[in-house]
Amino acid sequence: MSPKHIGEILLDRGLVAPDQLLAALDNQAVTGESVIQSLLSTGALSEDDTVRVLAEQAGLEYIDLDLYSVDRAAVATVPPAVAKRHRILPIGFDGETLILAMAEPGDIMALDDAQALSGRHVRPVVANSSALERAIARWVRSDEEIDHLGQSMGDSARPDDVEQASATVEVISEDSPVVRYVNLLVSQAISDGASDIHLEPTEHELRVRYRIDGVLHEAQAAPKSVQSQVLSRVKILSEMDIAERRKPQDGRLSVNENGKSVDLRVATLPTVWGEKVVMRVLDTQGLRLDLKDLSFSPTNLNVYENSFRKPYGMILVTGPTGSGKSTTLYATLNAIARPEINIITIEDPVEYRMPGINQVQVNPKAGLTFATALRSILRSDPDVVLIGEVRDRETAQIAIEAALTGHMVLSTLHTNDAPSAVTRLTEMGIEPYLVGSAVDCVVAQRLVRRLCQRCRAAYAPTEAELTTMGLAGADQVKLPEVLYGATGCAACAHTGYRGRLALHEVMPVTKEIEHLAVAHASGAEVARMAIETGMTTLKTDGWNKVIQGMTSIEEVLRVVAG
Repeated sequence: MSPKHIGEILLDRGLVAPDQLLAALDNQAVTGESVIQSLLSTGALSEDDTVRVLAEQAGLEYIDLDLYSVDRAAVATVPPAVAKRHRILPIGFDGETLILAMAEPGDIMALDDAQALSGRHVRPVVANSSALERAIARWVRSDEEIDHLGQSMGDSARPDDVEQASATVEVISEDSPVVRYVNLLVSQAISDGASDIHLEPTEHELRVRYRIDGVLHEAQAAPKSVQSQVLSRVKILSEMDIAERRKPQDGRLSVNENGKSVDLRVATLPTVWGEKVVMRVLDTQGLRLDLKDLSFSPTNLNVYENSFRKPYGMILVTGPTGSGKSTTLYATLNAIARPEINIITIEDPVEYRMPGINQVQVNPKAGLTFATALRSILRSDPDVVLIGEVRDRETAQIAIEAALTGHMVLSTLHTNDAPSAVTRLTEMGIEPYLVGSAVDCVVAQRLVRRLCQRCRAAYAPTEAELTTMGLAGADQVKLPEVLYGATGCAACAHTGYRGRLALHEVMPVTKEIEHLAVAHASGAEVARMAIETGMTTLKTDGWNKVIQGMTSIEEVLRVVAG
């Protein structure tokens, strides 16, 4: 392809300015490819525009896979292993011809294999490489293989297998169907971005569900006859006692997925139909450790930073399980960690390994509880102490005393809002004057699903919606003219949401709140004072993010009560 021809296409489509093109031609006017590389390196041309130009030059159609509605029937015409190996994706039909998305349409072997395996003529189209990777991860699923393995295991299982914790060679063998079945379940969960995998025995089957963006989704169910084999395999991987089915157990396992290590925290729970297993996916590479990425509003972030930058005091992050408390605390540690300070954590369990941090795992069987470990930690000259959770009076008392004696203490507490943390500590038996003196800041948070930015739909808010948001009839408040709702597209798997963001309620413990704590005030009284002194409630922070088009009214109401 000639530089002149490439230049004409770029100018005709308005992708670059004439002076940018002239600069590229002056620097590397040897080939059309070198012109494009020069424009890419200077940022004058995006990768997506480059793919479009190259597709036009080759006389092929360009497809934006993030917006294209992929036909599942087309995807099924090529085996998953072949699609992943060649990096191709069948996306639809043109009559009897199969439309094949490719990043490298000149790959003759890929075209030949797709044609032979599908039994159809193939028409290649060009897609952006990164978009193609995302589409393959989304559409080239292991569903059929998982379903086939589940059925084959069910057909071959003995009638008494359901009653036995099978630790046979078949379960241990890496080539056995149950090993492949469990591996595929985990691999599919990671590809789907699931945070949890639920294996739930029912009366007639083993139900599988994935929690994606905070919501559970049904996956493939396996026959009841394979239940003991699957659960035994998970127990073996997690180093649990496979013969023990009457008591809950905890374990951990690591898998290698696409070249990266992913840890899974595993917990079993006996139910009337067998043991339920929940595997929490702990993807350390996906952990966002920058507080600026955690959707704090500028005001809330400023208040929070003023607290954790202090050399001593106690900071509590509150909320239900799965509300992102650990992520916020790890991000806080990452913000304050430096070689000259000693940071020690005591956790149950240690979910994410952080370099440069001394992390301690509690072990109640060995007598290493939060309280006993905390006493030892305080003899190890720490500057910052992270306690996984304040669960009892003894732990709370030691943590409060540590905060009062020159340590920065970070921890979590299970309360519905920030003001309730003050009363919760006094209910645990901590003297109110100690609570007011030691606690410097409380952060309550919830996670809501983020609207898909590609397909969200703008609409004019109704009077009822403005009333729900507390805006109807409000004085000196500019009413939003436009809100956004969920619709659904290929990029978000037609859910209308993609990813999550946090709602925050940041309450600094002021002198006024300290006086209320000493006076044994109720949580409602503390909340009123906090709002009067400038605290933004969880719901108000949610409404602000609705107005900004980040989430929907329905999502805020789903996670915030009252």
